[in-house]
Amino acid sequence: MGKRKMTNTRTALVTGASRGIGAAIAIGLAERGYDVALNGIDDGTSEIEKVSDSIRSMGRRAEIYLADVSDKAQVQRMVSAALNTFGHMDAIVNNAGILIAGEVDGLPESTWDAVLDVNAKGSFLVTQAFLPSMKARGYGRIVNIASIGGKHGAPEQAHYSASKAAVMGFSRVLAQEVGKQGITVNCVCPGIIMTEMGRVNLEDAAVRGAWQDKTAIGRIGNPDDVVGAVAFFASDESAFVTGQTLNVDGGIVFS
Repeated sequence: MGKRKMTNTRTALVTGASRGIGAAIAIGLAERGYDVALNGIDDGTSEIEKVSDSIRSMGRRAEIYLADVSDKAQVQRMVSAALNTFGHMDAIVNNAGILIAGEVDGLPESTWDAVLDVNAKGSFLVTQAFLPSMKARGYGRIVNIASIGGKHGAPEQAHYSASKAAVMGFSRVLAQEVGKQGITVNCVCPGIIMTEMGRVNLEDAAVRGAWQDKTAIGRIGNPDDVVGAVAFFASDESAFVTGQTLNVDGGIVFS
């Protein structure tokens, strides 16, 4: 195994950090002592600036990098700029994702491509761009956000389910390829989480109640519920854990 080269300052990049789970992860890592590189897209809002302000108010460093993770050139520019600014990246959290509901019969090819490009290819491109610097240091923590949808699926989400299953398969294989270089790769699979994207499934009270009934804890999750698992995989506490997928779903039982 490569010798770990650590500094006192922990650093992490979180994609899709403007809102929801990504914002919660970025703020949660800052609360645990990380300086954070925030990735988002130029969506005409100030949401990512709010996340940055929250982190800076803790006395941690936060920098914003607007880039489409499905575009290789944009990803390479982002990674180069982040490494130039932070010097190194201890952890990357591939969280950026989209969901566009639609049944397979009639699903436009462009919708399939858009979801797979962001959710699956985006994780690949960001990870690939950071690997040389992580290998050079002999250290890295890669945390990929998948979904229970990648294991069980739901109607009108075949493309989303396929993208998240791809992320899990990618993570298992990558863990085998880079483990001896001091790099771990793990997945977190959130369950039903109340986010802007998750509301697609939760606006109807009956649907929301049905999901609650399937959950051992008896409630819908919130973005903060996902942070602890990600922070564990991003830390040295998980040094002997790689190639794993952890459900954070409140104990959902599918029947």
